[in-house]
Amino acid sequence: MAADRTLVLMARRPILGQGKRRLAADVGDCAAHRFQRVALGRLSQRLGADPRWRLCLAITPDEPVRCLGADFVVGQGEGDLGQRMTRLSQRLAPGPLVIIGSDTPEVVAGDIERAFEALKAGDAVIGPALDGGYWLIGFSQDQRAHLPFTGVRWSTPHARADTLNNLAGKRVMMLRELEDIDDGASYRRWRQRVAGRLGK
Repeated sequence: MAADRTLVLMARRPILGQGKRRLAADVGDCAAHRFQRVALGRLSQRLGADPRWRLCLAITPDEPVRCLGADFVVGQGEGDLGQRMTRLSQRLAPGPLVIIGSDTPEVVAGDIERAFEALKAGDAVIGPALDGGYWLIGFSQDQRAHLPFTGVRWSTPHARADTLNNLAGKRVMMLRELEDIDDGASYRRWRQRVAGRLGK
């Protein structure tokens, strides 16, 4: 089954003082860097251990990096998010494709399995984020030839609506809503959720 299922984990190379600038402005460089490393490490190990798909780590900047759990590592290349996801889709093996970022540490293997299952009947699948974007997007093999990224206003509350507008008439499945950790407020909410689970 994994032979025709590819999961892409998009991430910025975790370098102190370079990544997660919005988060760092609120919580400091060290806390932002620690979050970035922990989130990427846990996601890659949690999702890379699953035999139901191949995990591709797509990293930026395009420099070699070791990552436990990933089956292979590629560079994202230049351009906006839509251009980079389009390039990845063109480069990777055929079959259903699911893409996530590294800013949503609460993603679990069950979310990914539901996404691939949705693509058996649907053209696309989206995991909505609280900020109006999405933490996951996936496409059937046929839909990979018609990616919905033209005119999307990235990093705004309109990103999901723009993408859905480009998918008008297609069968789009929706997953559960999660929160990207992009600023101090979302970081504090995430830490409270983690503490709540640990306290149970």
